[in-house]
Amino acid sequence: MAQAAQISDTRTSVDDIFDLLRTEILSLKLRPGDKLSEVDMAARFGVSRQPVRDAFSRLANQDLLVIRPKRATVVKRFSTREINKSRFVRSSIEERVLRRASDLCDLVGAARLDMALAEQEEAAANKDIETFGKLDYAFHKTLCEIAKVDFAFDVILAEKTKVDRLCALGLEKEDRMHELIADHYEIAKAVEAHDAERAVKAGMKHLGRLDETIERISAQNADYFDPE
Repeated sequence: MAQAAQISDTRTSVDDIFDLLRTEILSLKLRPGDKLSEVDMAARFGVSRQPVRDAFSRLANQDLLVIRPKRATVVKRFSTREINKSRFVRSSIEERVLRRASDLCDLVGAARLDMALAEQEEAAANKDIETFGKLDYAFHKTLCEIAKVDFAFDVILAEKTKVDRLCALGLEKEDRMHELIADHYEIAKAVEAHDAERAVKAGMKHLGRLDETIERISAQNADYFDPE
């Protein structure tokens, strides 16, 4: 097994195990269908089985694990229905956010968007997928804050998390960061120009990028998806 992970003194072991495994699932170090053992995880983290069991439960509540009594726990496979549901909810929220942001964007908001784009360009130049993923979250959060509906990002965050593994696979298979930055640039410039219709069109085009990723991954890795 891997060397025991370092557990922080300032947080519970459940928190640390949850965060580390969640990161590994979302970054695809742990793949859909991979099996996880309470005994092995307890040895890895140097704890008893109870904290591992509690962390597994929290991950299952986020639809990242499937706990099967008396059988190995597995990383949850993708569900086409849940992906479509998540994208429907997110696109509805994003449309409202982009319309409001286009109405309310001021010089400060425009500067924030320009800074976000510059940071994404730097991450892409360094081929830093992990940092780019965080900056992608920050970009959409900034749009919500410009629109003065910061609470909307809570919904976007919840729905985005459900498809982040697919997004990571898309970035992993080919360098698509520059394509996504171009989308972000189009969205930002439309918002800064107070052109709501153009912003929404660009936003929906951006969300639609996942279609080709789903099609490719389902063809190449059918075992990553639940039979439905």
